[in-house]
Amino acid sequence: MKSPHKSLIHLVVFLTNFRIIASGKWFLFFAAAFICSVASYFQKSTLHDDIAPQTGQYLTCKTDLTGNSDVFTAYITDGRIAEMVEARLCADKTIRRQYSEVKVVVGQSDYDTFRYVNHGVVDLALVKRNIVDAFGADQIYGLTKIAAHPDYSAFFIALREKPLLSKEYLLGKRIGLLDYPSSRSGHIVPKTVLQDLGLTVTNVDIVYYSSHQELRRALLAGEVDIISSYWAEEDSQSFSKNYATPLQESVSGMQWYLKMQTQNTDLFCAVQSVVHEIATTHPRPYYKNITLEEGCNK
Repeated sequence: MKSPHKSLIHLVVFLTNFRIIASGKWFLFFAAAFICSVASYFQKSTLHDDIAPQTGQYLTCKTDLTGNSDVFTAYITDGRIAEMVEARLCADKTIRRQYSEVKVVVGQSDYDTFRYVNHGVVDLALVKRNIVDAFGADQIYGLTKIAAHPDYSAFFIALREKPLLSKEYLLGKRIGLLDYPSSRSGHIVPKTVLQDLGLTVTNVDIVYYSSHQELRRALLAGEVDIISSYWAEEDSQSFSKNYATPLQESVSGMQWYLKMQTQNTDLFCAVQSVVHEIATTHPRPYYKNITLEEGCNK
């Protein structure tokens, strides 16, 4: 009679041999499945890596110019103005003679501004002077001011009372600011005022919005108690100037810059004419007020 110990050993050997034989016929199947999974993974990774990061929005149009791949690129942070720029540049005779395509980048963040202005990518830009000065884009890339909108003031604006510039008054208030750190009236100036009063994000509720229009909508909707922005003539239709507290009297206005690395006076005159037409037809009074720089002989 076999001992229980030997019987147990025989059983283990039998089961081991059975598993090897039974699993043998599945080996190729599992191997093939593994190879397919790995191949699929790398294929998907390759496809995802090929997708370029998306920044900003683009408006483009083709001209009739053939045999030339030059593209005229403009950088605008206001969507309405961007549409006007794209339509008028595409219709301009000088642009159509010199470029095969017009591309208007609608900037949506400070990263967009840095990417397109600091790197000298664009031919035309509507930005503030401090942006061009900070990047040295005028000296490096020849960005030349061709037109300017006026300077303006920064205000705390409320709906039913005049905001006070005191720590006690602003404690706990919901304050709407712009999420553009480069905006003076909507970000830099109000943050400086709050800091000087000893206020931080721990004792005031700061809510960020993407545009001055959004700030006004939020104030009217009661989402915030105060917004920081400029005061426009049309604001008197919805708000009272009595409830606007000045923060800074002079804030640099928006300015138009054209890349002038050559003495392309035809282009200078053409783009300046486009900019002037946009100003005269824009619905907002601020943009209607524009000063053109000298340099066009027409």
